Amino acid sequence: MFIIDRFENEWAIVETQNRTNFNLPRSVLPADLKEGDVIDIQVSINTEATKQRSKKVKSLLDNFFDE
Repeated sequence: MFIIDRFENEWAIVETQNRTNFNLPRSVLPADLKEGDVIDIQVSINTEATKQRSKKVKSLLDNFFDE
């Protein structure tokens, strides 16, 4: 369980069950979110974007070391 503790400028301060806090950008949260709301957070891996990023990095490294 995550609770919106407060907002500071462009950040939402989120409190965890063990009473630690972390920051999330307000831009990734629903606009109607308010202090005290309980939120669920789900994370998934974007495998296609990961593959594309790896290809780009490999290409940059290959070009760098070829010169």
